[in-house]
Amino acid sequence: MVDRVVLVSPRGFCAGVVRAIATVERALAMFPPPVYVRRAIVHNAHVVGRLAAAGAVFVDDLDEVPRGAVVVFSAHGVPASVRAEATARDLRVVDATCPLVAKVHREVKRFSELGYDVFLIGHAGHDEVVGTLSQAPDVRLVEQVDDVSRLPVADPNKVACVTQTTLSPRDVAPVIDELRQRFPKLAEPLAADICYATRNRQAAVTWLARNVDVVLVVGDATSSNSRHLREAASETGTPAYLIGSEVDLRDEWLANAKVVGVSAGASTPEDVVAGVVDRLCRDGAVLQHEAFLEERVSFSLPREVGQPSQFAG
Repeated sequence: MVDRVVLVSPRGFCAGVVRAIATVERALAMFPPPVYVRRAIVHNAHVVGRLAAAGAVFVDDLDEVPRGAVVVFSAHGVPASVRAEATARDLRVVDATCPLVAKVHREVKRFSELGYDVFLIGHAGHDEVVGTLSQAPDVRLVEQVDDVSRLPVADPNKVACVTQTTLSPRDVAPVIDELRQRFPKLAEPLAADICYATRNRQAAVTWLARNVDVVLVVGDATSSNSRHLREAASETGTPAYLIGSEVDLRDEWLANAKVVGVSAGASTPEDVVAGVVDRLCRDGAVLQHEAFLEERVSFSLPREVGQPSQFAG
């Protein structure tokens, strides 16, 4: 029987996710329907479902959007070809790309314009990676250490790398070390690409895992940062599970657990986390809040929908 539930922070929504959701809500309030959103605004089915219920129309591709309509680009960013298509079809674009993802796009363009071969460390097929790879013609994907030895370059003294923002620092570090070994003059961004929220949540869940019997990470299976949170917790040796909501809980996971830790991915709504906590405390477990660190990051809304306030994460 669970005696105690430890709810760690930071967890849940980051500033980029708050901004993206608020952008769609603001667009729905400002523009006549329908307002279209290309792909999931963030990787969480609860968020997408709620925005769809509010009137947002989610589409996979721009050919599903009528000419001249309003379309919101997701927090993960879009390929350059999608922007060109939107312009060609006179779409009114509201760009909810996370500012930290946009920073990586600018880095890719800058390195490319300086004549560098640019490598992106990331996972093939992820929406953010697809968008970043398209920002310049000479960007290539590196997924693991073994890829580095096979990378073709024009000039080994002009090689640069950038990183998918939602990766685990543990996964990225060996790849960067291998790149530095092969290319001693490797150029890197002045500031780390892995976002503050990813780093903070992984640090918090690692601490949590060392102080509980089982860790539950509340997040969507499609969310890269949620999956990495579970991995970070399990690397401590503590059993860790990724669940979408309380309905995914399994009694056998908790059979021998006295203390259960709970965290959540950066796109997970707090009320979904609360549902998991309520389920765990139903039989008398005590809830303990633990603040690993405090976040004070905020981003303004995109200019297309005005900037009436700051939205913190």
